[in-house]
Amino acid sequence: MWPLGSHKQICQRKQDERADRIANLPKSYQGSISSDERSILDAPIDQLVQDVQNSIKSPADVLRAYGKAAVKAHEATNCLTEIMFPEAEKWTQDGSINLKGPLAGIPVSLKDSIVVGGYDASVGYSGKCFKPHAVDGAMVRLLKDAGAIPFVKTALPITLLSFESTNDVWGRCKNPHNAKYSPGGSTGGEGALLAFGGSRIGIGSDVAGSVRAPAHFSGCFSLRCSTGRWPKYGVDTSMPGQEGIPSVFSPMTRTLSDLVYFTRSLIQCKPWTYDQSVHPLAWREDDYEEFKEKKRLRIGVLRTDGVVDPAPACARALETTASALKAQGHDVFDLTLPSAPHAPLDALAIASQLLNAEGTRTYKRFFNSGEWNDAGASQLTFWMKLPSPLRWLYVKYVRYIRRDAVWARLLESLHEKSAYENWQLVYQRESFKNIWFDWWNGINTDGKCEMDVMITPPNATPAVPHDGMKDAVSSCGYTFLFNLLDYTCGIIPVTKVDAAKDALPSGFVINNNGVAQGAYKHYDAQAMAGLPVAVQVVGRRLEEEKVLAIMERVEQALKDSGSVYELLQVP
Repeated sequence: MWPLGSHKQICQRKQDERADRIANLPKSYQGSISSDERSILDAPIDQLVQDVQNSIKSPADVLRAYGKAAVKAHEATNCLTEIMFPEAEKWTQDGSINLKGPLAGIPVSLKDSIVVGGYDASVGYSGKCFKPHAVDGAMVRLLKDAGAIPFVKTALPITLLSFESTNDVWGRCKNPHNAKYSPGGSTGGEGALLAFGGSRIGIGSDVAGSVRAPAHFSGCFSLRCSTGRWPKYGVDTSMPGQEGIPSVFSPMTRTLSDLVYFTRSLIQCKPWTYDQSVHPLAWREDDYEEFKEKKRLRIGVLRTDGVVDPAPACARALETTASALKAQGHDVFDLTLPSAPHAPLDALAIASQLLNAEGTRTYKRFFNSGEWNDAGASQLTFWMKLPSPLRWLYVKYVRYIRRDAVWARLLESLHEKSAYENWQLVYQRESFKNIWFDWWNGINTDGKCEMDVMITPPNATPAVPHDGMKDAVSSCGYTFLFNLLDYTCGIIPVTKVDAAKDALPSGFVINNNGVAQGAYKHYDAQAMAGLPVAVQVVGRRLEEEKVLAIMERVEQALKDSGSVYELLQVP
């Protein structure tokens, strides 16, 4: 156990520990990737599982290939926190890993906040460093019993309230496509690692888009599960006790076929026997097959949330997807959403207040003296602590002088809530859910077939540049809306930013509100050229099987239309 030391000393020691672990890895984890190792990296996980169970490949072969690739990913993006390769090899030999399970021998990367026995879960705070957890959390026990091998932990932002992934303990995580941009957050290290090819499966958490933004920003796949479908205990966090908008742990993968296989396998392992919060809801293969085979899907398109219109790159990805689905003969139509007080803006206002109802006091109590705060989270705290008379004056200025009713509404609500006020917000949340339940049912009874899913942009823009969340902190409506509703959502990368196609056209009008102005402050198609752009597939609550099946239909439609997303390859 290290002595406490100063904040800077602890951060330096933690980074030195990581560097030493990498430098002292066995030779099998160093050097170039061989042709045999590249064949492992290219293989889908169901094939790797069969090879391990049939003794064609050993778990060590698979682990070493991904260990090498993960180190290369880290060198390029600074995506890793805890390095566990040698211990992981021991787990495969001492019976800790069930090598007869449905994930036998598959390395799995974990967001830093997930508890692994013998390792820290620092969550980016120096005060949580050098305090290793004694035993595995529920998520890790489930993974090991399924045959998976936890082998690295990955970067996140301090506070967990950002679409960036930076902190003093581990430094800045970078996008594998462009080092000047964020890989997303708060599960940004997973996004960078998976997109680079240093892992095939990762697990993160999502409270406002934290597995979806990284998949969109970095170019991989993710599934935001509904609450109760996936374990939630055995983790550390910056906001213990926050249940206004529950955080949901969910899978991220390099390919869609891996996402389906992994999700099915984990649910078939009965996660409710590891975590009391999980619903005893078995994998519904009939639902999955129904939507894999359904001849004509009915798909609504959400073109805008009415707060921030999607930038040209994101609008193009959405239209590319809609057109591909139409070409397959599916019924694709534009959606008209509920109006105030149940519009997406209302969801953003309610969810923002619920998530920060205690005035950001909880995440702040973990800070050491001199510890850096995320630029976006710092903005939230600034508004939370602003004296009421000053907030009142500024809101009046924004509403009546700048004529920005959207920004004024959000700013005036950013203050610590009493228990009474919090109860009123919970009531608004539940009312909002009920209205949208009726709205979706109304679409299903409009004389046509049932609406199966909707497709939306995952974010108004592609990845933000580093420190861009200072301006774009409130631009999360395309994901946050569905956290409030607790809908199942999947992310599919579609294309990459094109400097010519995605430039802002002459006369382009940005929504006249502070959220949109902040989001578009950093939109530059030329600088962003080559960054991934995704689409979001949204089902209703607890519809994981349905959403995954339709995601496969969407991916196939895109391929049939000639739109094939090219994954990065490990050099």
